[in-house]
Amino acid sequence: DGVLMFQQVPLVEIDGMKMVQTRAILGYIAGKYNLYGKDLKERALIDMYVEGITDLMQMILMFPFSPPEAKEKNLDLIKERATNRYFPVFEKVLKQHGQDFLVGNKFSWADVQLIEAILAVEEKIPAVLSGFPQLQAFKIRMSNMPTIKKFLQPGSPRKPPPDECYIETVLKIFKK
Repeated sequence: DGVLMFQQVPLVEIDGMKMVQTRAILGYIAGKYNLYGKDLKERALIDMYVEGITDLMQMILMFPFSPPEAKEKNLDLIKERATNRYFPVFEKVLKQHGQDFLVGNKFSWADVQLIEAILAVEEKIPAVLSGFPQLQAFKIRMSNMPTIKKFLQPGSPRKPPPDECYIETVLKIFKK
């Protein structure tokens, strides 16, 4: 009926608006709930971190749809990129400024994205943080924040990893 601007989801109805496009939705929510930094400089840092995390998350989100013969290779690539490209950046940031959060020592959208990426990679590679003490501490801090802790509990609205039925359904849609 024309509600989906680009004829695709997600669609979020918030504050009387029907918003599409993940980044626009997340940016709006981050701004609304003061998770987007205190100034343009902090916002730019948050954007850079979020974009980097998004690159890693794309690999993780696409992994279940890998052909069986490519799964091991793709898992190795996720591990290689996480441990050599993405996690070292965040390890260094946290170590250099010695603060609990990535930007401005205040909880931000970038922290939410990073904890989600850490958890998603750990679902596939449990020991992935073994060489990253700052990220290990970050994960514990974030996981113990009351709202995040509640969200991570069994039965919460956190989306589970895709099962075979979901994967088959998505693959059928994309083959059309």
